[in-house]
Amino acid sequence: MPITLDDQLVVAISSRALFDFEEENRLFDAENPQAYMQLQLERLDIPARPGVAFSLVRKLLAFNTAERQRVEVVMLSRNDPVSGMRIFRSTQAARIPLQRGVFTQGGAPFRYLRPLGAHLFLSANEKDVSQALRLGHPAAHVFTDSVRASDSHPNEVRIAFDGDAVLFSDEAEQVFQRDGLAAFQRHEVDKASLPLPEGPFKPLLAALHRLQQAASTGMRIRTALVTARSAPAHERAIRTLMNWNIAVDEAMFLGGLEKGPFLREFEPDFFFDDQTGHVASAARHVPAGHVSSGIANP
Repeated sequence: MPITLDDQLVVAISSRALFDFEEENRLFDAENPQAYMQLQLERLDIPARPGVAFSLVRKLLAFNTAERQRVEVVMLSRNDPVSGMRIFRSTQAARIPLQRGVFTQGGAPFRYLRPLGAHLFLSANEKDVSQALRLGHPAAHVFTDSVRASDSHPNEVRIAFDGDAVLFSDEAEQVFQRDGLAAFQRHEVDKASLPLPEGPFKPLLAALHRLQQAASTGMRIRTALVTARSAPAHERAIRTLMNWNIAVDEAMFLGGLEKGPFLREFEPDFFFDDQTGHVASAARHVPAGHVSSGIANP
């Protein structure tokens, strides 16, 4: 039988999301990539430093055992195959067991998300992320200047999500943008018992939920909903999760308060939000990525 990834959580990640290649990237020129390629070749035996999503990847892979592979992480990179050698050597040095990679030498990598069946695509290339989201794949533009994840929770994968336009559709956000806060609150109270439509990251949350239910490795997943909603609009969000039969461990209804300080206390390995202001606030404290979805990202 052919090998398949159908029963695994599949994460596709770019080299700059996994490793700190910002110095090398300053040399990159799409019209003439030779200097970049030469530098990567010269540094072949120098392991790259961990990047923004390193902690998330390392912890997710810890769900695998010799008997069962539950998580697959695939390098999906605009790098050339020669530079790919350094990437794989860096994963080996960091004891990150990556087996698979696609290196497109400047070509669009997001087209390979469908055959991978990826539940998440993390990239430092904003255009690639936007295209992936348009094709229906959960994807986030990694802010490479984000603070790296804390080491305080070695046996927990901690992930925080915004609600509207991330876990949920932007239906309610459209009302807020068009008619203001009071209309938004009335709309959500009137529809409190009606589940919100799915947003782009609902499949990832569902896959994480399945992984948590199946795991027996000593690792666990802790999730948080971190939203600008406040009471009484909180109820529809909670009821939506209940309708999906998915529970989050923490929910923060912040009513417009800055998210960064709350995320600093939660200490996620990654935070996803559709508004760049919230991502920038979060990135001062935790690893963060922008989900260019919904009305806030025309």
